[in-house]
Amino acid sequence: MNIVILGGTGLIGTRLAALLRQAGHRVTPASPSTGVDSVRGTGLDDVLAGAQVVVDVTNAPSFAPADVLAFFQASTGHLLAAARRAGVRHLVALSVVGAERLPDSGYLRAKVAQEALIAAGGVPYTIVRATQFFEFLGAIADSLADGPLLRAPSAPLQPVAADDVAAALADVAVAVPLDGLCEVGGPQAQPLDALLRHVLQARGDRRPVVTDPQATYFGARLDGNALVAGAQARLGRITLDDWLARETLAA
Repeated sequence: MNIVILGGTGLIGTRLAALLRQAGHRVTPASPSTGVDSVRGTGLDDVLAGAQVVVDVTNAPSFAPADVLAFFQASTGHLLAAARRAGVRHLVALSVVGAERLPDSGYLRAKVAQEALIAAGGVPYTIVRATQFFEFLGAIADSLADGPLLRAPSAPLQPVAADDVAAALADVAVAVPLDGLCEVGGPQAQPLDALLRHVLQARGDRRPVVTDPQATYFGARLDGNALVAGAQARLGRITLDDWLARETLAA
């Protein structure tokens, strides 16, 4: 297949491109660094010419609510228009598990808006919702910093390795469009406070983690299993401990 990866030079895109090439597909990574800017709509017609599948793993450079909404509305709108013109047979987009369950998060509201555009966009599609990546746990910890300590709720998180997300996207990209959603999550859900204690200890970070039910997750209160994948989700194979061990060896 001829597959274009929008955001193909980033964390997920580079992994996905390697997997698809190994499987024998023609892969074209597209990003501003390759001359394709989906927010402005430039370069899309050229890169999508002859493409059968496009995978959108772009992400906004700013998570400010107005900025992230503007990013996904513009990028997705331009991508859909170009995909229709090119006759793309399958649009695959990466989103977030539980996006609609945390409306106080400006980022997740923007992802819900992106999903709605895709569903109404006139291109056969599959939306792959993933839980948070192991690779982002450090940023999550820093976002909860309150002076010398971290304040974290005990609601569960089910993080997943970027490699496992890329593997799921690779399978979806060459499958029949669902015109709907599927989910991928990590092997295990854990309370966020305990999860961060484990990660910080493994990294030699001595900041204490205080359990605080009032602490917010990127502006939203976490209640129940809002960020946990459903029973039908595809689960990643890489455990957090395996990922931490691999990260330590690579450091």
